[in-house]
Amino acid sequence: MTERVVLAYSGGLDTSVAIGWIAEETGAEVIAVAVDVGQGGEDLDVIRKRALACGAVEAEVADAKDEFADEYCLPAIKANALYMDRYPLVSALSRPTIVKHLVAAARKHGATTVAHGCTGKGNDQVRFEAGISSLAPDLKCIAPVRDYAMTRDKAIAFCEAKSLPIATTKKSPYSIDQNVFGRAVETGFLEDIWNAPIEDVYEYTSNPATQRDADEVIITFKDGVPVAIDGQPVTVLQAIQQLNERAGAQGIGRIDMVEDRLVGIKSREIYEAPGAIALITAHQELENVTVERELARYKRQVEQRWSELVYDGLWFSPLKRALDGFITEANQHVTGEIRMTLHGGRAVVTGRKSEQSLYDFNLATYDTGDTFDQSLSKGFIELFGMSSKIAAKRDLEQ
Repeated sequence: MTERVVLAYSGGLDTSVAIGWIAEETGAEVIAVAVDVGQGGEDLDVIRKRALACGAVEAEVADAKDEFADEYCLPAIKANALYMDRYPLVSALSRPTIVKHLVAAARKHGATTVAHGCTGKGNDQVRFEAGISSLAPDLKCIAPVRDYAMTRDKAIAFCEAKSLPIATTKKSPYSIDQNVFGRAVETGFLEDIWNAPIEDVYEYTSNPATQRDADEVIITFKDGVPVAIDGQPVTVLQAIQQLNERAGAQGIGRIDMVEDRLVGIKSREIYEAPGAIALITAHQELENVTVERELARYKRQVEQRWSELVYDGLWFSPLKRALDGFITEANQHVTGEIRMTLHGGRAVVTGRKSEQSLYDFNLATYDTGDTFDQSLSKGFIELFGMSSKIAAKRDLEQ
């Protein structure tokens, strides 16, 4: 029986060439699987037909936009997930979504191997292969670019020699990955970290320096889930899409950073994530109102670790699953409304409202009606500082 390989297929040159390349290198039949996570571009049916025309024995396409938003972006919003305190895990979140569809296709078609188009120096190879091994330890993984030295020049030559129905136009100077949660841009002149990004790099966001009127938005959450924008009910996908438009129009969500890759190198990345940044900003502020202090302090530690696990490709790991339970519990009172002004590249919170609020006006006010018993503070401070005071006395006597 001929072996079968499931290929993560984008419809572009590299993965189109990989269909025939894998067949020649391994003798296996190739099943192409394309997953729509909101990256835009060509129609899924066009992509499916191209895969078949390039030699795939089967081709599957999946509209996974709602799945991606509900099962991957939403947990990141609840976790206020920002790798290195800045990056909202745009690409890292889409990989486990795609992995689930690749594994399902491998099972359906009796494949023994899963292939992807990643290089040997990026994070995505780890995210694909660690995810696949977690869901299906018996499946093998191959990466033609990494394992068979499938360079772009070789890919173009292969494409032309086989007369594949794919354009071999001049490559963009950038490497771009995008989905509904954001857009990642790297390589080209950006690899010199002294070079400032130019406006041509950006697609999801307008120039924040351009004069325009501010946009005020009210985001409603229930148990940490965005459920309405300006009072109109939305799905998670719709919340992200609408805020991509509105926050993006104000230049919000641009990130230029040098990040620590999992493989040990530092990499300069440009990100655009207007909807993600707006939602996380609003969610963080609603937590400030509704989450008890000690829980909030500990959750910030969990958020950092959760973000690192997802960035490192360990979405399906036992620790990540356990932390998911904690984050869900911590969000049980994160219900209410946040009002924000979107303007000049910033999402600024201007109002908060919640029936689950822990903010007590009568305790907080300095005016008439103050119910805070200030006479208790003197004794509290004495006890609170007692251990440090005793240690200080000892140290001064030595």
